[in-house]
Amino acid sequence: MMGDKPMRKAASALVAAFVLQFTHARADTLAVEIAVDAAAGRHPISPLIYGVNFGSAAVLHDLRAPITRSGGNNASSYNWRLDARNTDADWFYESLPCPPDDATAQFGPRFIATARKSGAIPMVTIPMIGWTAKLGPNHTRLASFSIAKYGPQQAHDAQWFPDAGNGRAPDGTPIAHADPHDAETPDTPANEHARVRQLAAGFTRRDIRFYILDNEPSLWHITHYDVHPIGAHAQEVADRSILYSRAIKSADPHGLVVGPEEWGWTGYQYSGFDQQYDTQHGLAHPPDRENQTQGQDYVPWLLTRWKAAGHPIDVFSLHFYPQGGEFSDSDSPTVARARNRSTRDLWDRHYKDPTWINSVIALIPLMRQWVDRYYYPGTPIALTEYNWGGEKLMNGATAQADLLGIFGRERLDIALRWTAPQPGTPVYKAMKLYRNYDDQGDGFGETSIQAAVPDADRVSAFAALRARDGATTVMVINKQLDSMADVSLSLAHESDTGTVETWQLADNRIVHLAPSRYTNARLHASLPRQSVTLFLLHPTGKRSPGTQPRR
Repeated sequence: MMGDKPMRKAASALVAAFVLQFTHARADTLAVEIAVDAAAGRHPISPLIYGVNFGSAAVLHDLRAPITRSGGNNASSYNWRLDARNTDADWFYESLPCPPDDATAQFGPRFIATARKSGAIPMVTIPMIGWTAKLGPNHTRLASFSIAKYGPQQAHDAQWFPDAGNGRAPDGTPIAHADPHDAETPDTPANEHARVRQLAAGFTRRDIRFYILDNEPSLWHITHYDVHPIGAHAQEVADRSILYSRAIKSADPHGLVVGPEEWGWTGYQYSGFDQQYDTQHGLAHPPDRENQTQGQDYVPWLLTRWKAAGHPIDVFSLHFYPQGGEFSDSDSPTVARARNRSTRDLWDRHYKDPTWINSVIALIPLMRQWVDRYYYPGTPIALTEYNWGGEKLMNGATAQADLLGIFGRERLDIALRWTAPQPGTPVYKAMKLYRNYDDQGDGFGETSIQAAVPDADRVSAFAALRARDGATTVMVINKQLDSMADVSLSLAHESDTGTVETWQLADNRIVHLAPSRYTNARLHASLPRQSVTLFLLHPTGKRSPGTQPRR
């Protein structure tokens, strides 16, 4: 907790120092120099990097989330005519109606209505797997792997639908030759064309809307084993993408098509067929890579095929989850340090991922390189699913704050966390610090500028200029598990003096600290362990901090 006794330092250029003291025992303090240069690295930050999947109206409004996505495995089987979905491998392959009182409005027209009511752009998943959910009499549930029909299985839905099995015999062997018509019905591009045409009727020409091509097609043989037991070939995904894109664009010429929505590192390199082949034969001679993509990685090959077909994709999208246990609720020091470090996977060309990936990823630069080389330079790039876990932990909050800063600095166009965090959690508050820290709609700036730190695994920093009031906004993230950070921040190409407004997330509380000043283009602060601090620097001579906020 914050104390009320400021710590004194000897007279120096850090005249405007302010320090926080905490009641817990203070560990060794790390001295950190942060250099902010308002003339370096300037570029706009896309507001669409602050998105979430499945945000309720209240969450979208409170986080000022500019974009929200309806996606995930269940979206592949959504039947818009019945307002029904299949729960796939996530939950015993059950086809069931979508609840009309669903607070998050995950599918159907309610999702779009919720998004638009909250001022968010909707991203809607359009199935292209070729099957969607069907229902029994009186809209009752159906099972893709009925125990009554296919016999005892390894597991079943004892709580809600005991006849629904998990599609595996008691010995774990997948049930072969199940009838996909048991719980699903064939789907066509014409049917999805009709859906998009109906959705488009509710938009104006100026409305932005995105249509996503299904979800993680190279995993269909796992997630949707009931209807697609054989891994999707590279050519199949390329052809389906082009076919469904044409159906979407003919129904809504103003819509933007998003794909391929692949799941992760292996899914970027190998088709679903090759991934399935790998489980039994290894990847020494993957069939699709040898016979369809001519030795090229799967996703870059998709881009080449799409370009040859015209311009079917408007936004290039992938998913990414760290592979060192970060996507969990674990608060072990090992996982916490992995969270601190693994955000480098998104940007650092010198960081080799230490997990089974065992390679440099630098995903955002890689995505940009792929579209510039194999598709159309400048095509927007998106991470429509990401999550670093630890939602209820301050370590998760520091990772989330780090991610949002990285997205802006590295020029990502769209990012949506999977899923919207629960209100009141540290991760939720980290997102709010960027977008609505004061409940008046104020947040981080819109023009990225350079903020250099010596060791981003321990303390990271991001800076931006805010147009509304001329403030320089600096987000400083002390990722350290046990140590405070003694921060000295220098400013270049900015006024040497000004006022400082500070908002800080620590111990799962957002606190507005006492105002201060900076002089000689420097300020000093001691920041608690596992904390996120937003400094709002109002240079002398610019508009005052009291300028009317803008939502």
